[in-house]
Amino acid sequence: MGKRPILEREVLAAALVRIGEGPDDSRAALLDHLKQELGRGRAEVQRRFMAGANGGKAAADNCAVMDAVIAALHDYCGVESMAIVAVGGYGRGELAPFSDIDLLFLLDGKPTPRIKKHVEFMLYMLWDLGLKLGQATRSIEQCLADARSDMTIRTGLLEARWVAGDGALFETLRRRFTQELVIETGDAFVRAKLDERNERHRKLDDSRYVLEPNIKDGKGGLRDLHTLFWIAKYVYRVGEIADLVGRDVLAPEEYRKFAKAHDFLWTLRFHLHYIANRAEERLSFDVQLEMAGRMRYHDRAGLNAVERFMKHYFLVAKDVGDLTRIFCAAIEAEHQASPLFRMPRWAALRREVDGFGIERGRLMAGANDAFADDPIDMLRIFHVADARGLDIHPKALRLITQNLKRLDRSLRKSAEANRLFMDMLTSRRDPETALKRLNEAGVLGRFIPDFGRIVAQVQHDMYHVYTVDEHTIRAVGVLAGIERGDYAETLPLATGIIHEVLSRRVLYLAVFLHDVAKGRGGDHSELGAVVAAKLGQRLGFSAEEVEQTAWLVRHHLLFSYTAFRRDLDDVKTVEDFVAEVQSLERLRLLLVLTAADIRAVGPNVWTGWKGALLRQLYNQAAEVMSGAHAAEGKAMRVAAAKEALAARLKDWSPEARADHLERLYPPYWLGFDGETHARHAAALQESDRGDVPLVLDSRVNRFHGVTEITFVTKDQPALFSKLAGALALSGASIVNAKIFTTVDGTALDIFWVQDSGGGPFERPDRLAKLSVLAAQVVDQELDPGPVLATRRRTVSRASAVFTYAPRVLINNNVSTRHTVIEVNGRDRPGLLHDVTRALSDLGITIVTAHVSTFGERAVDVFYAKDAFGLKIEHDGKCAKIRARLLEALAEPVKRTGRGQGQSKSTASAA
Repeated sequence: MGKRPILEREVLAAALVRIGEGPDDSRAALLDHLKQELGRGRAEVQRRFMAGANGGKAAADNCAVMDAVIAALHDYCGVESMAIVAVGGYGRGELAPFSDIDLLFLLDGKPTPRIKKHVEFMLYMLWDLGLKLGQATRSIEQCLADARSDMTIRTGLLEARWVAGDGALFETLRRRFTQELVIETGDAFVRAKLDERNERHRKLDDSRYVLEPNIKDGKGGLRDLHTLFWIAKYVYRVGEIADLVGRDVLAPEEYRKFAKAHDFLWTLRFHLHYIANRAEERLSFDVQLEMAGRMRYHDRAGLNAVERFMKHYFLVAKDVGDLTRIFCAAIEAEHQASPLFRMPRWAALRREVDGFGIERGRLMAGANDAFADDPIDMLRIFHVADARGLDIHPKALRLITQNLKRLDRSLRKSAEANRLFMDMLTSRRDPETALKRLNEAGVLGRFIPDFGRIVAQVQHDMYHVYTVDEHTIRAVGVLAGIERGDYAETLPLATGIIHEVLSRRVLYLAVFLHDVAKGRGGDHSELGAVVAAKLGQRLGFSAEEVEQTAWLVRHHLLFSYTAFRRDLDDVKTVEDFVAEVQSLERLRLLLVLTAADIRAVGPNVWTGWKGALLRQLYNQAAEVMSGAHAAEGKAMRVAAAKEALAARLKDWSPEARADHLERLYPPYWLGFDGETHARHAAALQESDRGDVPLVLDSRVNRFHGVTEITFVTKDQPALFSKLAGALALSGASIVNAKIFTTVDGTALDIFWVQDSGGGPFERPDRLAKLSVLAAQVVDQELDPGPVLATRRRTVSRASAVFTYAPRVLINNNVSTRHTVIEVNGRDRPGLLHDVTRALSDLGITIVTAHVSTFGERAVDVFYAKDAFGLKIEHDGKCAKIRARLLEALAEPVKRTGRGQGQSKSTASAA
């Protein structure tokens, strides 16, 4: 015996009749009673859900509650010749807590005054109940006419469900809808729904692996399951997906996969709605942690609870993709529909290619047991697809899915199987598509088990946009694009040198494996190198190639770490880098790998400024390796720079020119080109005239995506911190800085900055504001600290989800002349000001600063000296610096409302 309904239609209708017979304001009394009953029903649905009911059951319960309310209202009015019909998701029998209610008032002809009055009464009552309604009043003829021209209306009628009123009228609509529309238009409907799905995916990045997925409309979400439901009803004319098992469309295990995905996604949706207290479909960072707790995920070695939860979500999304392919295969097989995917025109003319059949231009297995008899064909079919530019038939993909267990240890040892894989990985055609197909079908994770461990794996931060496997495959795609010349404008150095690389397949395998050990609870670079060594041997690499691949994986972060966190004008930085890299071939390999890796992290992560730093380090290292750097001593290079500037300053007097050339210390002359030296000379000359206390010069470098801001003024305590504060208040994000003081005490401070969108800081109003603020802080009319204090405690709700223990590293080994101080912590407005003020208060002089942000995490590196111009090596002093910086980093955080108060970088005022 089933559980008693939450609200009983007959009981509710009888209560409404009794209330309506009362002497006073019956409408107000009716509304009050309905509000109480609807509230009670919804509360009971939520209670059952929180007690353990899955989302699918809760969605059905919500529908039943709404059915009872609407049916009772209709019964109370007692109007005949009309049916109340649920359409849309409500018609499907699924209703989320804050979803719209879509209703059709179905008539057998034109509406009478009585019917109009009844519809109006119902609508106002439902609106007054606080329901969001989508409604239409139509006759059967109107429904059919509109459905012929409007696919949305046709889909709504497909899901139509009787709620109350004239049941015979509804059955007539359903019969005529099937006979007059559905039977003859199955192929067109399927194509329209799949095109609609593809367009929806395109708008949401066409990937099911984005890290803040839309669980309703995103790829692999509920709407994809709805699409399968619509196709099933339209083509097979079944009431439930379970009925497809009897039609041999779905195997029993495939139906179970559908049911599990359906209930899991609906459970997520109910939690999302209840958490947000509104209709919310995006699984954003700020709710993922709470969702993981609600769904009882726990930390495990290498993965925390939220990463395990999100991995489960993405695996479910992948299952939805598998089910879509199965449906497409079954539809074509049974109904001989036109192919649902595009293919080369010539392909349709051939019946077989390389041992595989061609069915409507797509590769097909020869027989249902083909992959069982010869499992290597599960790799070979993808190899042929890549080589011939063909797609693979969904029916073949289904057979592969059913035979994945045959991709066993013996096949992995097969030299031919490993050759096929390497051919696809290093394909000059489209290795990204080949890998995506292999991954979607589950073949890649079975053939390379270490890769299978990162499938759907999440990195829970605001820097990485995709899952680890998706990022990896995209990185291979970027690598292939570099080789084809697709990135000649944005990655000119990588594009130029990739064709000088001698170890091409080493490069491709290293990119494929660079993140393969993430989530294992240790250093993924070191662990990945072990994987690379073993897999390289299996794939038939020589000992030299194996060693080279493992080295690249172990050091795949070395280039970016050095370029973004070290002073590239410090000789020891380049010397240490060269000592590790050792050869020009490794230098080329590592540069291209680094460019592909960063570019594949997500949109807007690669910037021209990052490219400039990588390019500078590459050129300096190449000089050292080729011997050119050593041949020209430091003194000779300084003299050459001064001589070049002297030639540009012909209009200066000989005395002024000579004074300027001796005014700046040697590190300055080695850090800039001749044009920049000339601009700085002009700014210093203007400052010397004494007309203004501060000279500000700005230059936009559009290729690097930065604006270079130069400040010239008399030096004063904490000047760097003050200027950083002015930049923060102006909305600028600092990405790099160099600080020089002339022999006569004039400060020449250069900042490279961007706007909040990652482009050059160039808006005239922002630059004007910066000029005013910088002058005020120099004149000590403004202390930026208190102003920033009103902002520094406020971060976005999403960012506040992530917890980072502040970290301070003090290193005296990476520079011969400076102590290198690295601080790590959560990004927030004015962080750079806070940190540099702390250093200034301790008497520390900052020489250069390198500022990086990785999503919500800030990494700032300072080359510093003590008050006497020496390294800071006393243990007590280092301990004091560390303690003061940790205090500056650990400012308490107060969450803002969702989507507000976000900071782009450490120096951004948002």
